[in-house]
Order: sequence, then structure tokens, then C-alpha cells
Amino acid sequence: MQLASYLGLLWDSEESLANAAQLVGAHHGDEPEIAHLCKVLGDQSAGHMSALEPVVERYGEHDDPEPGRLQAAEFRGTREGSMGLLRDLQDLHVLASFVDVTWTVVGRAAEALHDHDLVTVVRTCETETAQQLAWLRTRIKEVAPNALTAAD
Repeated sequence: MQLASYLGLLWDSEESLANAAQLVGAHHGDEPEIAHLCKVLGDQSAGHMSALEPVVERYGEHDDPEPGRLQAAEFRGTREGSMGLLRDLQDLHVLASFVDVTWTVVGRAAEALHDHDLVTVVRTCETETAQQLAWLRTRIKEVAPNALTAAD
């Protein structure tokens, strides 16, 4: 069964998202709303990892370096100013989108296996991930005009 591979991928993806959110929140601490909401985003991802623990115990997991490579490719050093914030938020959105589609794949497997506990975990975490994506998209829309039209 290949579910263990996707559980490892999901675990690592959530961990990468939590770490990236922490980095963005800390770096843009002068933006209190960003710092707070990045903390919430990171805490939610950490919570998703906790929710996965019993599933991983049941099915196992295989480590996958892909999410770490994705995070490393997206977060190269610090970015400054409104343009840096825009890019950091966009990078978080990329990671959250990866997490979202991975939850979808795991959810389909849970349905095929008739694993009601896993279906419940997936639905809860998918809902929170959708909220994360919506928040990130909203903040990107708010930051973009200033970042892209301000004088250099």
C-alpha cells in the first residue's frame, strides 16, 4: 500500500508550511497582523501533524524530501519591504496549495479504505487549509497594490 508514502509527504509538507510560516511571521514582525496570522497558520499546521500521528501509527509513513526542497527553493534568505512581504506571502501560498492537494489525495485514499477516522481528520484539516489559503490570498491582494506601485 502506497498510502504511507503520501502520509510521509503530507507530514513533511505540513512541517515545511509550519516552519515557513514561522519564518515569515518572525521576519515581518513589524506587521503585527502578519506576525499573528503566520503564528496561527503555523500552529494549525502543527495541529494537523498531531492529528496525523494516529494515522501514521496505523499505516506507517515514508519520508519524502520534496516539501523540504520546495521550502528551500521558496525561502532563500530574507526579503525586505512591501515587495518582500508580497513574495513571502506568495511563497506561503505555494506551500499551502501543496498541502491542500496532498490532503485531497489522502482523503480519496481514506474513502477507498472506508477509514472513517482518517476521513474525519482529512475533512477537518482540509477545511483549515482552505481557510489558510483564503487568508493568504486576501493578504496578497491587500499587499500587492502598494508593493507593485510604490516608487523604488
